Amino acid sequence: TTAAPRPAARNFTLNFTLTNLRYTADLSDPRSRRFISTVKVINHYIDLLFQRSSIGSVYTGCKLMRFRAGRARDNTGIDTICSYQTNGSLAKFNREKLYHELSSMTEGVTKLGHYSLDKDSLYVDG
Repeated sequence: TTAAPRPAARNFTLNFTLTNLRYTADLSDPRSRRFISTVKVINHYIDLLFQRSSIGSVYTGCKLMRFRAGRARDNTGIDTICSYQTNGSLAKFNREKLYHELSSMTEGVTKLGHYSLDKDSLYVDG
C-alpha cells in the first residue's frame, strides 16, 4: 500500500496597523516582556479570525515577524507570515475572498479585539 500524500504547507503574509498601540523600542526586542505579551495577544486575535474564515479548517497558524513604527505616533504596524495546509477542499487560496472576510470580521477593518485598526492598512498576499 502507498501512503496518501501529505498536504503541502503554504504561506501568505498578513499586515495591518494598530492605531492604539504606541510603538516603543521594546516592541523591537523579541526578549522584552512587552514584545512577548503583545505577541500573545495579537496571535490570539488573529487565530480567532482565521478559525472563523473560509480557510479555518486548513489554517495552521501565524508567526508575528515584527512590529514596526507606524506613520502616526500611536500606530504600530504588524507583519506576519501565516500558513495553511493545501488539500482537496481548498481549491485555491483566494486572497481577495480572505481579505473581504477579514474586513467584515474586523468591522470594516476598524477593530481587532480591543485594538483599533487603521482602515487602510489591511494587506493579505498569498
